[in-house]
Amino acid sequence: MIKNKQANREAKQLFHLCRVNSSLDEDRVRQVVKQVIISGRRNSHAILAQLFRFVRLDQDRHTAKVESATPLSAELQAATRASLIRLYGPALATSFADRPSLIGGMRIQVGSDVYDGTVQSELAALERRF
Repeated sequence: MIKNKQANREAKQLFHLCRVNSSLDEDRVRQVVKQVIISGRRNSHAILAQLFRFVRLDQDRHTAKVESATPLSAELQAATRASLIRLYGPALATSFADRPSLIGGMRIQVGSDVYDGTVQSELAALERRF
């Protein structure tokens, strides 16, 4: 347990070293990973696993996945992207996808935040109430 806490602490410190102006620098991440591997430390695998987890969580926080039942117009995509950037900052990457199973509406996921305004979710909520 102590090794896990120590690996987590060290991975967090390394993760903070990889950030430049509150965004992750991929070159620094590569350098840090290379140095941890070269160091041959006993718990390097645990440190790298935690570091990978922190990097993945950071990428999720800076990626918006927008799903809709039908393809969104360019104007609506631009407006949605602008609203998300206003909420989450300019480093946000946005992807749009069509998912006909949603029936109607839009579902947006940024990290662990989910905004679900789809007909499918409303029907599921209605079903749960009955």
